Amino acid sequence: MASKLQQLQSKACQASQFVAKHGTAYYKQLLEQNKQYIQDPPTVEKCNQLSNQLFYTRLASIPGRYEAFQKELDYVKHLWKNRQQLKVEDAGIAALFGLECFAWYCAGEIVGRGFTFTGYYV
Repeated sequence: MASKLQQLQSKACQASQFVAKHGTAYYKQLLEQNKQYIQDPPTVEKCNQLSNQLFYTRLASIPGRYEAFQKELDYVKHLWKNRQQLKVEDAGIAALFGLECFAWYCAGEIVGRGFTFTGYYV
């Protein structure tokens, strides 16, 4: 067990040295590649304008999302009406979707409890 800990410490030290040596070059390269997205000078007014643009762009996308939701809902209704013609693949996809929804519900419950599995903090 001690040898495994020693190996882990050695790997962590190597990774730390690599980041220390190459981290600033990577940071500069990343900024250079994405300089068209950087607002100069970064003022409060510009930040407020960008946040408003994001908010209202998201708000404007709601009707399109609602239409897509309605189409999918109509598709599910159609499948439900013709459930005698369902294939095993469709039933499997539906079961996996239900399982995924349940998993997200469980993850939300765990996060809501402060990442405890047994109960809430008192």
